[in-house]
Amino acid sequence: MTRLHVPIRLRWSDLDAYGHVNNAEMLRLLEEARIQAFWETDEVSAEHAIGGSTAVLDGRPGADTLTLIARQEIEYLAPVPYLRQPLDVQMWLGRLGGASLEVCYEVFSPVGAEPRTAYARAATTIVLVDAASERPRRINDRERAAWTPFLDDPIVFTKR
Repeated sequence: MTRLHVPIRLRWSDLDAYGHVNNAEMLRLLEEARIQAFWETDEVSAEHAIGGSTAVLDGRPGADTLTLIARQEIEYLAPVPYLRQPLDVQMWLGRLGGASLEVCYEVFSPVGAEPRTAYARAATTIVLVDAASERPRRINDRERAAWTPFLDDPIVFTKR
């Protein structure tokens, strides 16, 4: 399986009163990983930063395409304490449809940390929407070519 490995740093404000990452903040961390993986930037390219060429969407204000969340599901496996090293957010696509894609994630302790801990698994369905018409638009050839290498089986949630 080919996965993207996106390092995501925690902020002190991500913690809750129990001293671990708040459940709502985990969704923000996944959002940050998605942005790094799929949005083009004027700064360091995602290809250089995470070893892939998946960053093909323009996420800037005024872009032609909107990426809207249609569905999210997350399964928490262990509490995430504050860590100085970035979490290892592993990502792949569980489905690549006509106008939507399912982004799958597994969130692990920092690379090299022992013991290796799996903190969460999640899936997000994203719909590509034409900004002008506000209607779903098809995944284009460039996007499909960039994302197909990361297509694999979707997340299997254990607590269903």
